[in-house]
Amino acid sequence: MNLIIRNEIKSDYKIVEEMTREAFWNLHMPGCDEHYVVHLMRDHPDFVPEMAYVAEVDNKIVGNIMYTKSFVLDENNNRIDTLTFGPICVLPEYQRQGIGTSLINHTKKIAIQNKTKAIIILGHPHNYCKHGFKNCIDYGISDSDGRYPYGQLVLELEKSVFEGKAWKFHFSSVYELDENRVSEFDKQFCRKEKEYKYSQEEYRIAVRAYLENPQ
Repeated sequence: MNLIIRNEIKSDYKIVEEMTREAFWNLHMPGCDEHYVVHLMRDHPDFVPEMAYVAEVDNKIVGNIMYTKSFVLDENNNRIDTLTFGPICVLPEYQRQGIGTSLINHTKKIAIQNKTKAIIILGHPHNYCKHGFKNCIDYGISDSDGRYPYGQLVLELEKSVFEGKAWKFHFSSVYELDENRVSEFDKQFCRKEKEYKYSQEEYRIAVRAYLENPQ
C-alpha cells in the first residue's frame, strides 16, 4: 500500500466531508454529525489548519485528521494550551491497515516539534490507549464540571507538566452543535438510510460514564 500523508488543501474539503460522513454513518447514532463538524471547523478561530492532514492511497483520500485549540485551567486560573483532534476517520474499507495510526503519529511528531504540552481528546479508550493516551483522571484533569469522563483522554507530550495541580479541560465551542443545522447540512449529500446499530448503544454508555477519583 502506497500511503501518502499531506496537508489538506481547499480542493479536498468536499471530499473530506463526504469521506467523514461515510466513515461515521450510523456508528454513534442513526446518521451522523461529524461531517458537519468538519465543515464548521475550517472557519472557526480554534481550528489549526497546519495540523489538518489527509491520507491518500493511490491518489484517493481515504482518511483525515483535524485539530482544534483547547486548554486546561488550574484552581488559580493558570492556563496550559493544548491541542485536540477529532474527527479522525478512515474509510471503512481501508480501516485496520494502520492509516489512522499513521495520521496520529505524523501529527504527534509535529505537535512535539511545536512544543505542545499535551493532546487531549474525547474518544473511546480502546482506540487510543495503544497510542499512549491515558484517562484524564491520571493527570488530575477533570471536565469543566469537575468530573472525569471515561472518554476524556490525555497524551502528555511534556513529562509531568500537569503534576501537583488540579485542572479543568475546556474544548472548542465548534463541537457544540445545533442538530437542526446538522439536518439541513446533510441534505447536500446523497441520501443514506439512517439505521440503529449496537455500536450506538455502546457509544451512549461511554459518553455517560465517569471515573471516580480515589482519595
